[in-house]
Amino acid sequence: MTEPVLLWLRQDLRLNDQPALVAAVAEGAVIPVYILDDETPGDWRIGGAQRWWLHHSLSALDAALRDKGSRLILRRGAATDVLRTLCTETGAVAIHAMRHYEPWWVKAQDALGDALTLHDGNQLRPPESVRTGSGGMFKIYSSFWKALNQMLPPDEPVAAPDRIPAPAKWPKSDDLADWALLPAKPDWSAAFGETWQPGEAAAARTLDDFTDNVDDYETGRNLPSIDGSSSLSPYLHHGEISPRQVWAALDGRGDGLTTFRKELAWRDFTSGVVLAMPDYADANGRPRYDRMPWRTGPDADADLKAWQRGRTGYPIVDAGMRQLWQIGWMHNRVRMITASFLIKHLLIDWRAGERWFWDCLIDADYGNNAVNWQWVAGTGVDSNMFGRIMAPLTQSEKFDAGDYIRRWVPELAGLPDAAIHDPDAAGCRPDAYPAKRIGHREARERALAAAKGV
Repeated sequence: MTEPVLLWLRQDLRLNDQPALVAAVAEGAVIPVYILDDETPGDWRIGGAQRWWLHHSLSALDAALRDKGSRLILRRGAATDVLRTLCTETGAVAIHAMRHYEPWWVKAQDALGDALTLHDGNQLRPPESVRTGSGGMFKIYSSFWKALNQMLPPDEPVAAPDRIPAPAKWPKSDDLADWALLPAKPDWSAAFGETWQPGEAAAARTLDDFTDNVDDYETGRNLPSIDGSSSLSPYLHHGEISPRQVWAALDGRGDGLTTFRKELAWRDFTSGVVLAMPDYADANGRPRYDRMPWRTGPDADADLKAWQRGRTGYPIVDAGMRQLWQIGWMHNRVRMITASFLIKHLLIDWRAGERWFWDCLIDADYGNNAVNWQWVAGTGVDSNMFGRIMAPLTQSEKFDAGDYIRRWVPELAGLPDAAIHDPDAAGCRPDAYPAKRIGHREARERALAAAKGV
């Protein structure tokens, strides 16, 4: 019998449209392995919310593999060391994996050398293949989209193998429960399970549901009070569905399709940004913002904590932050509002918010998270101007967020639409709800004054 091959799984936890799996099966017996690696990413190891999702996703993947005559091997440690150990234990001489663009995975992929064969399929097109006229990586999304659009549609998704050949002997595997990925003391994840079902099968059902609603996506995605988004972001992030599958399933459907496809392409763009600038999650894309006088000290710390807990006195901001804590996800429009509030109203470094989102979001993606925060902050290579300060009270009313606020800020549930966006101004703020941390005009003037030196 020929030596088995390893299938190294990371954020590609699916069997359909899995080119690395197809290639591995073509060589013979396959050993699928997931490695919980908290060492290689360093400070960017996955956060608490993603760990909850990962537990359930790995359980679902193992069940799907067993249906095909295989199983999932779990190991823990530095991925390159674990893979080399597995090669020694099993006699495997080849490793197949999907390509990833986070800087720590790029280094790990390079370190494995010729033993590793990488496959594309987690993006619409490999980001490194979308180049400027001079051969560089795009730093402006609109230009990137124009170039990428000339390379679309993406390749057709590939079907999962009917059977996955098993090795003569399986290596030892960790027990998933021993990884303690689920929160226990306290268990803050009760609403997670009520809201989400991780796994490839659930991803397919979510996509099916969205195909009926894509007509309304252009408008619906901006209205927090309705279910107008796709809800696909955590499935795409964990690789339980591929962007090629999403593209193919939605082809020809709905007026909102172009807008949604641009959102898919944004994922490709952010992968390209961090490939070109690996430290983008830590360093300002525009170095002059290194001089920005962010607030620090006890008052700033208290403001940061109030923002994290949804106690700022701005209902739309507080609703978003409480939604984030309770279900590990936040409406996209509200993500922008809450980020802008932290950066410009509270004048707190965008990296503090980025880190909080990293720990709390089930779909926290290194590229997306960094690029989105720097876009709002005005510090990025392609970003809003710092002087564009979102007015949360106006945004709340404009996008009809009353019912959204009622759901996530129960202290305000009894207020009418005329008062719920700004209870202080309406003179009916309940005692249980905090006053504003700072007035909008005062915050705007402070932020613009701070930016003058930059």
